[in-house]
Amino acid sequence: MIRIDRIWLATEPMDMRAGTETALARVVAVFGAAQPHCAYLFANKRANRMKVLVHDGFGIWLASRRLNQGRFVWPGNWQGRQMELNPEQLQALVVGLPWQRVGAGAEIRLL
Repeated sequence: MIRIDRIWLATEPMDMRAGTETALARVVAVFGAAQPHCAYLFANKRANRMKVLVHDGFGIWLASRRLNQGRFVWPGNWQGRQMELNPEQLQALVVGLPWQRVGAGAEIRLL
């Protein structure tokens, strides 16, 4: 439906009252630009709400998700202002699972 080639996560919280224009301004501030076919994820301070802004090459999509219980597993800003996720990590993140253990991050390299 909407082609997404890269998924970016902002580590600093965002006010969830932000609309499309405010979220787009935040993407530009954190990531430098809103690239076509990229998704940008933001959470609130409590990490129980998330907004996703997607630039599809023609316009902007803004979606939100709220967990009724628990929190999204969100990295702290000590890891930098942004991180790239793969599709498997995104799937784990949106349901509240520890996404850092999915994909390449789950490799065992030391015995």
